Amino acid sequence: MADALMLQPDPEFVREVNANSGGELKKCFQCATCTSVCSLSTEARPFPRKQVLEAQWGLKDRLLGDPAIWLCHDCADCTARCPRGARPSAVMDALRMAAIRRMAFPRFMGSLVGDMETGLIVLFISALLLLAIALLPISKFAVRPFVFAQMFPKDRLEPMFFAVGAFVVLALTIGTVRFIRALRAAGARGPILPALVPALLEILRHRRFGNCNAGQTRRLGHLLTLYGFVGLAAMGTAVGIGSMFGLIDTPLPNLYPLKIFANVCALVLVIGISILVAKRLTDPEKRAGSSFCDWYFLALLGGIGLTGILSEGLRLAQSLDWMFFIYYVHLSLVLTLFLCTPYSKFVHFLYRTIAMAATWQESKSPGRGQLRPGGPEVVSSEGPGLPHVMGTRS
Repeated sequence: MADALMLQPDPEFVREVNANSGGELKKCFQCATCTSVCSLSTEARPFPRKQVLEAQWGLKDRLLGDPAIWLCHDCADCTARCPRGARPSAVMDALRMAAIRRMAFPRFMGSLVGDMETGLIVLFISALLLLAIALLPISKFAVRPFVFAQMFPKDRLEPMFFAVGAFVVLALTIGTVRFIRALRAAGARGPILPALVPALLEILRHRRFGNCNAGQTRRLGHLLTLYGFVGLAAMGTAVGIGSMFGLIDTPLPNLYPLKIFANVCALVLVIGISILVAKRLTDPEKRAGSSFCDWYFLALLGGIGLTGILSEGLRLAQSLDWMFFIYYVHLSLVLTLFLCTPYSKFVHFLYRTIAMAATWQESKSPGRGQLRPGGPEVVSSEGPGLPHVMGTRS
């Protein structure tokens, strides 16, 4: 007889996942259509059927360390074919949000961008910080040509951004350690460091999106958004470090290669975000399944790209009435994104890369997985009755 497994359901976790996935969690009756149609599910790590059942039963500890919730790319093939409208892809997204909140450092900041009130508070605090360093004598603006350094002196601005950056790196590091421990506790035994490069290359190509049907139109938007942002982040970091150590003189000339590159990246980012937003607005399922966290993240990225381009154009036109205000909004959005990085969908890139690396050897096994009968006998601490369809223990 198989060993009994004692379960300890968390009702609060069930309510959280149900609320963040559209309230349809209980509709699933375990027909396995979702796992059958998923081109990314493997025999070693089947999803999303197993995870939806565990979410119904509030098995928080099993789910938070399950790498399968990160192997899912939210293409929504499963949701498109679900006969009950249970939105399994939205459930997987809600599980990722729950994992981010519980890996967060400090933990109380894990819910910062989970709802409108706290998300807007972070934006407001960022704006106030910038306002505090921008209050300079009006006589400064009598100097032509007008440049942003007159209102936002780099000797104040750069230390603030680097201090915030140091905090973000610390939070990401601690979150990563917690995440790896959760993966190991859940049974992921693959070596991570040797597999990081192939996992990262696969993400940069978005190859897995090519295997999805419902997610095909989002692949281009994801790629443009990813590469546009990576380019801006690399350029901004290089200029910031170079300026702080006297290697680069700012403001940069108009035709400076880095400035041209930054504007191209901003345009690519805006186009990518536009594709993703259009997809969510025109697809009833994606629109219904989009949380405030989704829209907040897209608005931040799109706002950064748009205000960056507008700021550059207004500076070239020497339009004093608007250039400093738009640049002020731009810096507020950038600072907000910095602060929210360890707690928003931004961290998907980090956790998904690690999860793919930890299961790299498993993913090389041929064939897609179906949940197989058998496995341990399951006994609930709340009483009998858990359906015997959990599949093998992970």
